[in-house]
Amino acid sequence: MSNESQEADQHNQSNKPPAGKHPAPPCTLVIFGAGGDLTKRLLMPALYNLSADGLLDDAMQIIGVNHGERETSDWRDELTQSLRTFAADKASTFHTSKLNEQAWSWVEQRLEYFPGEFEEDETFERLEQRLTKAKSSNIVFYLAVSARFFSPIVEHLGKAGLLEEKDGNFRRLVIEKPFGTDLKSAQELNRCILQFAQENQVYRIDHFLGKDTVQSILAVRFANAMFEPVWRREYIDSVQITASETIGVEGRGGFYEQTGAFRDMLPNHLFQLLGMIAMEPPNSFDAEAVRDKKAEVFDAMKPLSAKDVVLGQYEAGPAGPAYRDEKDVAKDSRTETYAAARVFIENWRWAGVPFYLRTGKRLAERRTEISVQLKAVPFRLFRDTPVDALTPNVFTLRIDPAHGTSFDFNVKVPGPIMQIGHVRSKFDYSDFFAERANVGYETLLYDCMLGDETLFQRADSIETAWAAVDKVLHPDTPLDVHGYPAGSAGPKEADELLAADGRAWRSLTDTPKKA
Repeated sequence: MSNESQEADQHNQSNKPPAGKHPAPPCTLVIFGAGGDLTKRLLMPALYNLSADGLLDDAMQIIGVNHGERETSDWRDELTQSLRTFAADKASTFHTSKLNEQAWSWVEQRLEYFPGEFEEDETFERLEQRLTKAKSSNIVFYLAVSARFFSPIVEHLGKAGLLEEKDGNFRRLVIEKPFGTDLKSAQELNRCILQFAQENQVYRIDHFLGKDTVQSILAVRFANAMFEPVWRREYIDSVQITASETIGVEGRGGFYEQTGAFRDMLPNHLFQLLGMIAMEPPNSFDAEAVRDKKAEVFDAMKPLSAKDVVLGQYEAGPAGPAYRDEKDVAKDSRTETYAAARVFIENWRWAGVPFYLRTGKRLAERRTEISVQLKAVPFRLFRDTPVDALTPNVFTLRIDPAHGTSFDFNVKVPGPIMQIGHVRSKFDYSDFFAERANVGYETLLYDCMLGDETLFQRADSIETAWAAVDKVLHPDTPLDVHGYPAGSAGPKEADELLAADGRAWRSLTDTPKKA
């Protein structure tokens, strides 16, 4: 028996798939952008975790396409060192106390470096010849590259015949965000892609949807009878979706200057969370059933106008220097590092219920969560008691960094007087389930190999989401960008956006006080 066969046999014996799961079908994964940060930080850790769980077929091969000549052994060594660095970093999502050396070795031995320019015909001619020798004719092309290369790579793949599906073998195309920068560019990119591939071959990826706690939104809503009956305008006052970061642009000023917080987060990450919270119950968890219901939400979304949006940019503050002092940022930059929006969904379930979205860098706390506030109860019953106000009932799904749920409600404080106190009931995933290093791409890669498109975005949803924000991206007059101190909760104008509706943002650092 060869060393490779022995290794595969040991891998199968020691890495059993989780109950109810089975290895993905054999395939060849071709990664464009093999030398990039995405490949090192996310794709390789995800493949390692899938290997450790026994969810990859032994015939799998991984071909990394990138500019510049180098040996496969050098690429393997670089990725091995990166994996060890991320595993040792306590701040990393991949932090783990001990690497499964056998699981990584299994992946490492399947890595092959392939030099080539992304816009040259010769690269794709050689790639086509290489893929005829692959162990599997099932191919996944992963575009882990700058967005400017999306169309050229797709066009070259199509003209080389590499996207044609023959003899029952699949050819799939994974495209990272940003999928366009506005409605027009998204439509142009979709036209290019669909000229060479079918919609069911295209996997538009949003790593937010790979997080277990994001996927659990559907389970919480639809697997518990206590939520769905009140999940509507008759009982819900408002919804807040927050994705705040304490870090700045971290040396990516050149990229951020071209993007900004609004484009980077609102029409994709936060709208996807909104879609899962607001969608009607699907008839099944079939991919098209789920995606149809999410598409209905985006289609019913009222287009945003300037009065619905607040933009901000961090200035020097307790958490660090101003954005304009960051590397590769213009000294007179008007790029926003904070964005807040008020969104309305004009359908029977949600008419009149505001969805408040906010995201930003250099804020007071790192937090991604969804808070659903129920309507206030009548106060008359408590009018003659020492109760000034009742705390709103708020159900919160905590996505990052803490994983779990909480519910704020009112109880009677012990004693002879009817006094109401605010309490919070919490559930933490770590109390019930073993935590593990997970970068959020594991489920997405696995589903792509299985052909499950549930967590991926369709062309129509992408375009509808951009259409909802197009007036904000192309206003008649430029929107104001308000300053806020680094380390604060954001610009005061964002507070005023909610105050005008008689509401307020949830505190980024709030904890219930003991009575």
